[in-house]
Amino acid sequence: MIERYSTPEMLKLWSEENKLSLWLKIEILALECMVDLGQVSEEDFKKIKKGASFHLKRISEIEKSVDHDVIAFLTNLSENVGPAARFIHFGLTSSDVLDTSLAVLMVDAMDIIMKDFVELVEVVKERALEHKTTVMIGRSHGVHAEPTTLGLKLALFLDELYRNMDRLMSAKKTIAYGKISGAVGTHANIDPRVEEYVCKKLKLAPEPISSQIVQRDRHAQYVSALAILGASLEKFALEVRNLQRTEIQELQEGFGKEQKGSSAMPHKRNPITCERVCGLARVLRGYVVAALENVALWHERDITHSSVERVIVPDSTTLIHYMIRLMTRVFRQMIVFPENMMRNLELTQGAVFSQRLLLELIKKGLTREAAYAIVQEKSHKAWDEKKHFKDILLSDKEVLKHLSAEEIKSCFDLKYHLKNIDMAFARLGL
Repeated sequence: MIERYSTPEMLKLWSEENKLSLWLKIEILALECMVDLGQVSEEDFKKIKKGASFHLKRISEIEKSVDHDVIAFLTNLSENVGPAARFIHFGLTSSDVLDTSLAVLMVDAMDIIMKDFVELVEVVKERALEHKTTVMIGRSHGVHAEPTTLGLKLALFLDELYRNMDRLMSAKKTIAYGKISGAVGTHANIDPRVEEYVCKKLKLAPEPISSQIVQRDRHAQYVSALAILGASLEKFALEVRNLQRTEIQELQEGFGKEQKGSSAMPHKRNPITCERVCGLARVLRGYVVAALENVALWHERDITHSSVERVIVPDSTTLIHYMIRLMTRVFRQMIVFPENMMRNLELTQGAVFSQRLLLELIKKGLTREAAYAIVQEKSHKAWDEKKHFKDILLSDKEVLKHLSAEEIKSCFDLKYHLKNIDMAFARLGL
């Protein structure tokens, strides 16, 4: 089912053909170094390099008998190379090939992810600048709070994307380690120079110290970084979903001319893309649990992590790449309804300007408690009785003892709430 969400790049990267090609490359690189070290003859190496090839069908047949994928791979190579094949995998253990190749694939997967992630960042940045001063109501606990702007909301998302970018790059750096150190990591049967040579050619760093495997805290960090990004994308998608609700209708996903919203209700335009992102984020979080449980293994290695990683690593990279592309499309095509934003802002009859009035009364010498009591009573009356808060204040003798009519009117100036928007954008370099 994961293929449903696979982009062509990820399908190719995680294909069996690509994986085995990388295994062969590692074996050949190790032999190249062994030739330079005088451990394998040039003549044998040429025979190996000329004949080394594999066939997926044949490997599958062998694996059914030996029940070991690397041995099946090596057996197939030997069939195609002949006697010189005795030097293939000389001094190596399976995990030397498996972990080093997995590191390469995870680095390459992150490069694919980052390419589209950068595009997402640019789209969010463009929309934030576009709606820098598009006024809307801010909400806390789902209830109207004070005016803000759509641009500021999107800039907040952008700032979070920047932090995700740092986490992704850190995860890429952490996973970019290979190992060619033998059965328990002692280099007893393999020269450390082979490890250094192979890793350098693959643009990896050699693991400073390893057991039979590269330690799985590296992989846990990687999967966690992807899941955190998934959680951020879910957060963004959830906000779009909420603001698309019929009663609010401030934002809307793009809706294609041929798109259908419901099999039963032709009028429906549902936020299905954002809902899909929110759902897949749950899957990603599940993979983090599995990745963390892979960290603890028996002694120098057991095999409990292996079957898990065959699922969670390709799937997590594939899903986050798909989700990034979905959210890029959502933000690019997102429809904004400024008139609905202004309509909603007025639903409380101006009560959302209560804090401004509170502060003005405090400036006039009232205690915070006294000022709060006055403002709470008047703002609740406006909201409950559907009378504008400003009109109630302008006719209230108690309030007029402390504030003039002009001072009261100034408390309802939207520009007051926008005065530091430029500063916030400047902090993001916008």
